[in-house]
Amino acid sequence: MKNYKFSHNALPRFFYPQSPAACKPFAPVKMADRAVPVIEKRLMEVKLGEIGTWVGGRDFTPNGMFSSVRKGYERYLNKYIYVKKGGIGGLSMVLAGYVLLSYVWSFDHIKHDRMRKYH
Repeated sequence: MKNYKFSHNALPRFFYPQSPAACKPFAPVKMADRAVPVIEKRLMEVKLGEIGTWVGGRDFTPNGMFSSVRKGYERYLNKYIYVKKGGIGGLSMVLAGYVLLSYVWSFDHIKHDRMRKYH
C-alpha cells in the first residue's frame, strides 16, 4: 500500500475559504454578558447567601405549585423515559420513590408494631 500525503491543493477548491477574513481565528465567545437574576436560576446554581431571595421569588399559589410539578415531571420524562436507548433506570427510580413514600406514610403504624421490652 502506498502512503498518500495530501498537499494543500489535494481537496477541491470549494473546501478552502475564499476571503482572508474567513481565515482569521475565531474570537473567544463570552458565555454571559449580564448577570442572571437570582429568581431565574435553578436551585443547584444558587449560592447559600441567595437562598432566601430565591425562595421568596417562587410562586407558592396552587397554580404555581401545579406548574412546577408539571415542569419537573416533563423534565423527568425527557431525561429518562423519552430516550432512544432507554434502560430500567428511569422506571426503577419511580419505583424506589414509591417505596420510600409509602414507607414514610406508614411509619407511624410500623413504629407501634416493633418488639419492645415492657418494664
